[in-house]
Amino acid sequence: MYQILNVRVDSTSYNLATRQIIKWAGQKESRYVCIANVHMVMEAYDAPNFRQIVNESDLVTPDGMPLVWVMHRMGAKGQERVYGPELMLHVAEAAAREGIPVGLYGGTLKTLEKLAANLQNRYPRLQIAYRYSPPFQPLSPEEDWQITNEINRSGALILFVGLGCPKQERWMAKHKEHINAVMLGVGAAFDLHAGVKPQAPSWLQRAGLEWLFRLFIEPRRLWMRYLYHNPRFLVLAGLQLWQRSIH
Repeated sequence: MYQILNVRVDSTSYNLATRQIIKWAGQKESRYVCIANVHMVMEAYDAPNFRQIVNESDLVTPDGMPLVWVMHRMGAKGQERVYGPELMLHVAEAAAREGIPVGLYGGTLKTLEKLAANLQNRYPRLQIAYRYSPPFQPLSPEEDWQITNEINRSGALILFVGLGCPKQERWMAKHKEHINAVMLGVGAAFDLHAGVKPQAPSWLQRAGLEWLFRLFIEPRRLWMRYLYHNPRFLVLAGLQLWQRSIH
């Protein structure tokens, strides 16, 4: 486990993370997994209550290349990126193989239909036991209780949550011990695997420039996030590494 700006990030891999998630699901444990990038780390840096949610999760994978590079400098030399959309496929494949039912929570009805069809086509044995597109406004306590019961009755033991950061992490933390499944906050993976939005080329991902690709695709939605978070992360993470080197 590493601390980047006081935010926990675990040293793991696709195989290790997938095995752990499948093990928890097989034991019907209520857990939640955060998939961390610069955006999440900076949201957590700015909001102590959100930082607590991330730090108290059951697993935090390094989704963003900048986090991987910082971990390398901290001593995790062999650390690889554990990218949310790719981890989702690893887990779905393992769930299909092990006969573990999964659920989908988030996205629009159209996105969910395409996502479910694409996953089913890719993994014919995958059991998609539940899917729900929540409204934009918050659910009432009665509605939330009803949805929680529906998820549990469906038998889904792994729940992919695509609400975007920090909404999905807050939702997962709130529902831990109430939903009998391993919850994974996979964010944009719903849109990418549904084919609704394009995925950055692998060379851009390896270069840590996926954010630039996403900014080009969705400038109006993302420009403020990247302008605000990315420069501050560079300065603050650099300062942390410098302080670490002189101690």
